[in-house]
Amino acid sequence: MAISFKPSLNWLLICVPAAIVLRFWPGLGSDTALFICSCVAIIPLAGWMGRATEELSAHFGQGVSGLLNATFGNAAELIIALMALSKGLTGVVKASITGSIIGNILLVLGLASLCGGTKYREQKFNKTAARASTVSLSLAAIALVIPTVFHVTAENGPSGWDPVTEQKLSLAIAFVLLATYACVLGFTLKTHKQLFVGNHDEEDAEKTGEGWSKSKSMVVLVIATAFVALVSEFLVSTVESAREALGFTEIFVGVIVVAIVGNAAEHSTAVLAALKNKMDLSLGIAVGSSLQMALFVAPVLVFVSYAFGTPMNLEFSLPEIVAVFVTVYLVFQISGDGETNWLEGVQLLSVYLILAILFFYLPETHHPAK
Repeated sequence: MAISFKPSLNWLLICVPAAIVLRFWPGLGSDTALFICSCVAIIPLAGWMGRATEELSAHFGQGVSGLLNATFGNAAELIIALMALSKGLTGVVKASITGSIIGNILLVLGLASLCGGTKYREQKFNKTAARASTVSLSLAAIALVIPTVFHVTAENGPSGWDPVTEQKLSLAIAFVLLATYACVLGFTLKTHKQLFVGNHDEEDAEKTGEGWSKSKSMVVLVIATAFVALVSEFLVSTVESAREALGFTEIFVGVIVVAIVGNAAEHSTAVLAALKNKMDLSLGIAVGSSLQMALFVAPVLVFVSYAFGTPMNLEFSLPEIVAVFVTVYLVFQISGDGETNWLEGVQLLSVYLILAILFFYLPETHHPAK
């Protein structure tokens, strides 16, 4: 299988060294220019990352490949969040968590369903595996809403709101989420791994000789991920200046801008898989990445935040909670019949645009406690 990229995609690679120069050359460029350049630079890197993961699916199967891609995609998001925590941008970090969950389902899966649906009338996937993942995502959403319920209830109670108690509650929930994540991994990779094997694995196995080797795919994936992480650091270092210059609120930057940039790898790979009629892989990437954000990245950030001296809790704003529950409800409905089409993609994208408009016009808010 010959390597093929659109010239325009490869040309964007010039933004990678350009971003490095803007970042390290004294007195050259501006924060806003670096922010925009870094956003563009991630696009071709995500393309290479997607190609490498696509090749790995021919060796390991779509189930493991989807999990692998979600892991590498979330590595960039985790680094963005860690850098933001180190600068005390707890609000952006929280917003990026909910934004990633929303974006992976509504934007990534929506684009994949739309693009794949324009080529294939209907695309089928393993509804048993999809339903198992969406149920886990529903449980994760419930866990994330509990601190908010606690905050509202305690604040209206006779003794008032206790930030120390809320922090302890978030820590306890973080432990539960990590334990649940371990169980999900065991279910996906061990006890029920047959559910997460796509319908095209045999076809891919026959094509293995025509594509990249396993070692080459891994090397490309690691290198591309490393550069995505590097450029993501540039984004965080300029996010505050760019936010003020562009007139964005903190919650919009976290929920929409940072989440889209962090999910760039998932965008390209999920759409590429859908165009090849591999909705098992596309769905695995979208739902799997959201699961990892809720069950792994979120609790890890809670623990690591103590090292930066700015403890973070899991209390989110009401609009974020509503957005997450709407997203989980939609993916639960779509995964029920085991097939998708272009109209469902349009519907998911429409909801995402509506939520994006909400967060754009939402006034600046301040999270109660870090």
